[in-house]
Amino acid sequence: MALINSLVSWLNTKRLSQIDFFKNHPIETQKETLTQLIEQASHTEWGNKYDFKSIRTLSDFKERLPVQTYEDIEPYINRLRNGEQNIFWPSEIKWFAKSSGTTNSKSKFIPVSKEALENCHFRGGKDILAIYTSLYPETGILKGKGLTLGGSHQINNIKNESYYGDLSAILIQNLPFWADFIRTPDTSIVLMDEWEEKLNRMTEATLNENVTSLSGVPSWFLVLLKHILKASGKNNILEIWPNLELFVHGGVSFTPYVEQFKKLLPSKNMNYLETYNASEGFFGIQDNPFDDAMLLMLDYGIYYEFIPVDSLGDEHFKAISLEEVNLHTNYAIVITTNGGLWRYQIGDTVRFTSKDPYKFKISGRTKLFINAFGEELIIDNAEKAIQMACAKTNSIIKEYTAAPVFMASGQKGTHQWLIEFEKAPNNIDEFNFILDNALMSVNSDYEAKRYKNITLEKPHITIAKPGLFYLWLKEKGKLGGQNKVPRLSNNRDLIEELLQKNN
Repeated sequence: MALINSLVSWLNTKRLSQIDFFKNHPIETQKETLTQLIEQASHTEWGNKYDFKSIRTLSDFKERLPVQTYEDIEPYINRLRNGEQNIFWPSEIKWFAKSSGTTNSKSKFIPVSKEALENCHFRGGKDILAIYTSLYPETGILKGKGLTLGGSHQINNIKNESYYGDLSAILIQNLPFWADFIRTPDTSIVLMDEWEEKLNRMTEATLNENVTSLSGVPSWFLVLLKHILKASGKNNILEIWPNLELFVHGGVSFTPYVEQFKKLLPSKNMNYLETYNASEGFFGIQDNPFDDAMLLMLDYGIYYEFIPVDSLGDEHFKAISLEEVNLHTNYAIVITTNGGLWRYQIGDTVRFTSKDPYKFKISGRTKLFINAFGEELIIDNAEKAIQMACAKTNSIIKEYTAAPVFMASGQKGTHQWLIEFEKAPNNIDEFNFILDNALMSVNSDYEAKRYKNITLEKPHITIAKPGLFYLWLKEKGKLGGQNKVPRLSNNRDLIEELLQKNN
């Protein structure tokens, strides 16, 4: 094993040097990335429309190309899906990552070029291994196989062969043949559409494998691991896979699931690394197990801009470049990519914790928040408060969502939290009290609205029956993959739908 680790270390040396370079020269790396993207796409329809050939400066780029959303470019994407090419990007586009629709019920189809696959998504996967093995030189991760829990893919034949599915499924479908030797189960099982049948098949296929790493969305991995545990009759997952040492997670905040994973994987040698790999690109990797921020990956063919969240409602807002960001400020992300997205606002928000190197945390979604009374509650606030309440009441949350309760005659506004507990608190009123105070401690706007109950009353908590959220996702055809329950909503549509099922 020492020989294999030494070989891997030797192969990773060049890549780790490249990572060190962009950490030390972030602005230069980003400027070179943008120049290359403009040059590559200069002869596309988009390049002609905005005259890429005459762009000389960053100011030219920002003044000429507008910041856009999916709705702005959807007609062009529909043309791509119908077989037209060379619209956004010069290479052939035949793969489309279908979004889970967490902020919009309408599906989004994000174009995935071969450059995005090779130089962004696959490079991100290789970098996880490079970073992990550099952190843990004595790792035994290469002794066994990696278990990846992906989505499904479908073939869409409108006028040509264009393929769409979860991003994870697209990546698995395009992996080289030798990848089958280092992962489990095989592709035919991983890409199954029917989630509950997939659970059974994955369990059968992996029970007797030597699994050393896991990769996927925490919420769905919990479902799989509990299913495997029940089938095996064991007390914990390490009795099945004693050499398991790493879980690479992303897609949702890991905070609500930490205690459940510790229970299933009771080992001090179990390691966790967060990644930020969205349909639009691979953005970040946690490169330090003692720092929960992620390193912004700057040489994946993505140019970054940021809009302060406070400016999103201003029609005169301006997107700023990396060198202009401030620490601990919430920004909406705008990206230009080697997949053909140009100044595209992806809907996620981040805040930087470091500028040397650039490290960040995901703070929420631009459309996933509660601001019915000026409280500006974002997911980052909610996750921290939930964590505090669980820690102080010795409880564990499985799933939750929250929405405003609007003011009525003689009644003040409040927030309703619909929570499914894995382990319920002994006293729900105590939990509510701690949750409320935690929210006030992390959000001054919420605190101001709660002052003497002037605008907001304390939260109302409704306990969800077991399996409520799972049933809702099943009925929506969103079991497995990268699908998730929206945590916060600024209206009551979702929570009312769930409450009807909770009766």
